[in-house]
Amino acid sequence: MILSALDPAAAKLTQLYAGSMQDRYHDPGRPMLERNAQGQMVLHTTADKQGIYFSGQGASPKGDTPFVAIMPINGGEGAKETRIWQSQAPFFEEPTAVVESGDSVRILVRRESVEQSPNYFLTAIKEGQASNSWTAVTSFPNPYAGLPMPSHQLLHYKRADGVDLTADLYLPAGYDKSKGPLPTLMEAYPAEFKSRAAASQVTGSPYEFVRIGAGSPVFFTATGYAVLANAAIPIIGEGSAEPNDTYVEQLVAGAKAGVDAGAETGTVDRNRVGVMGHSYGAFMTANLLAHSDLFRAGIARSGAYNRSLTPFGFQNEERTYWEAPEVYFKMSPFSYADKIKTPILLMHGEADNNTGTFPIQSERFYNALKGEGATVRFVLLPLEAHGYQGRESVLHMLWEMENWLDKYVKPDQVAH
Repeated sequence: MILSALDPAAAKLTQLYAGSMQDRYHDPGRPMLERNAQGQMVLHTTADKQGIYFSGQGASPKGDTPFVAIMPINGGEGAKETRIWQSQAPFFEEPTAVVESGDSVRILVRRESVEQSPNYFLTAIKEGQASNSWTAVTSFPNPYAGLPMPSHQLLHYKRADGVDLTADLYLPAGYDKSKGPLPTLMEAYPAEFKSRAAASQVTGSPYEFVRIGAGSPVFFTATGYAVLANAAIPIIGEGSAEPNDTYVEQLVAGAKAGVDAGAETGTVDRNRVGVMGHSYGAFMTANLLAHSDLFRAGIARSGAYNRSLTPFGFQNEERTYWEAPEVYFKMSPFSYADKIKTPILLMHGEADNNTGTFPIQSERFYNALKGEGATVRFVLLPLEAHGYQGRESVLHMLWEMENWLDKYVKPDQVAH
């Protein structure tokens, strides 16, 4: 990734930053914008016009710590951005705007913590340094006030080959591990990398307010499950190797590492774990059931399962089917439908218009599984696209998922 500044008058291009797009720890962020007198969004520059305000996630080994920085417009050799504000523990603070008035500079920040729901605050910058003063701008109430909220911790662990990974572990409100390990739901979405160093970088923050969204697995802490959310599943291909050349092996290794890490906390029952994913995560789910015995059941929403139906590439795979037919075959859980005996719930929006995940993917996969005697259920949601939005659809999705987990994951023993 290269950021440059162009001076049209002098026909001069000045490099401001150069680095890898996958290197989150050194990401300079993105330019902040403001509305000009003509109502157009333009770069937000400093009062002296010598710098551009940037904001970024501030990824670090301890988690994301968002920041505001000033990038010098002139750039050049040795020029670096200067961070003038950064989120501090035990809060997760995201900058949304810079407010200038004369010599005064303030930053509008969205601030939250594990126990404090998000609200907006103004904080001052004096002589290029952040102050500790905070002025509340909003007072939105806690949307979950009165509800028992799950606990949250960020797990750090290693894959068998030494790659560092993370996952968010959510536990039911009031739960103590002295009560014994819990049935567990793991949720993930694989990502491709060209280096082990980039794949090992931490994402997320341990200080974010717990959210229970409609499509989120965190909902299931309310029904007695531990939840391993955002489990890192990196697929790495260094040098001339392509990540997907060893997709299955790395996928299983990453999932196993997550289950092992959860079990080591004493809260996850490794013999009662289900796995779920949406879109490419659904593809992951089906592959994990085809190539491992780590899970009691799977939930796959709006996925693609036969890669011959996406012959000109998918996700970050740039080779065509004809250039790498063996990769397309091995990565397709459809190819191993006769091997999948773990119960799997397939869900899909009837009007899915996302490239590569048309409903035929789930329809044909279901037919293959059913024909091979698998335990499978297929739910087609009327009028829904790739993401489900209708109230009836979301509630039915949760009902289906809860029934599936309670039948195949929660019991100590499952009759076959």
